[in-house]
Amino acid sequence: MPHSLVLHFFPQSPILPQFLTGRHLHALFLNLVSSVDRKLGDRLHDSTADKAFTISPLQVKANASNKSTILDPILQWEHVKPIPTGTSCWWRISLLDDNFFGQLTQLWLNLNPAHPWHLGPADLYITTILGTPHTTQPWANATTYAQLYEQASDSERQIALSFCTPTNFRQGHFDTALPTRECVFNSLLQRWNKYSGISLESNLTEFIFPSFFNIRTAVAVDSRSKFIGCVGEINYRILGQVDPSIIKHINALADFALYCGAGRKTTMGMGMIRRLEV
Repeated sequence: MPHSLVLHFFPQSPILPQFLTGRHLHALFLNLVSSVDRKLGDRLHDSTADKAFTISPLQVKANASNKSTILDPILQWEHVKPIPTGTSCWWRISLLDDNFFGQLTQLWLNLNPAHPWHLGPADLYITTILGTPHTTQPWANATTYAQLYEQASDSERQIALSFCTPTNFRQGHFDTALPTRECVFNSLLQRWNKYSGISLESNLTEFIFPSFFNIRTAVAVDSRSKFIGCVGEINYRILGQVDPSIIKHINALADFALYCGAGRKTTMGMGMIRRLEV
């Protein structure tokens, strides 16, 4: 059962830009895990395998001086100025394994709004966690893999995907920032087959063709590396004589993208994708 949780919090002192990188947010998530299960936190820290969670960059809620809204597809992945004390912020965590969610039950149930969490020298106080669909927060949701599969259309041939943070893919020994159909849907398929328990066809991409794209190169930089990816929107169409079961599989993967993202460094805020209405 995949979960997409949105945490709201307020910093009690300014959060400096150097502590807003994916590496520091990844560490904050592991601290949350370790607070209820130290062994699980250590295991996630030491693992080099594909991990059953993703995180987003930290987002600042819109205000009079910031015209972006929570519904904007493209998210902010870098901050050049400190986030001021008392700023309303949100942060998305997705969990792809239901057992993982269950292991963290005590964290969700016993959240103490007076307990500080740390991002660099700043104290953060988590006030709420959204885990179900919300009209003003498209990143909050939860379902089962069976529901994702059953509710996937077997006739819808148009798929619009928004690449909301820089996304790139490993090909052999190198990276590519171009979201080809093979890169995108094979990445989704690999994570679906690993966590869902519902095996999907492996030859889906031959029926998928890009019909519209409005993407650009995007770079995320921290003190250790430069990550080059793409952001924007691509519309794909399913073309030809295609069995309805194949159409259903493709649509299930597109719906799953909200939870798992695609490509590299999804556990550090990259590769966030969600499906848009067409």
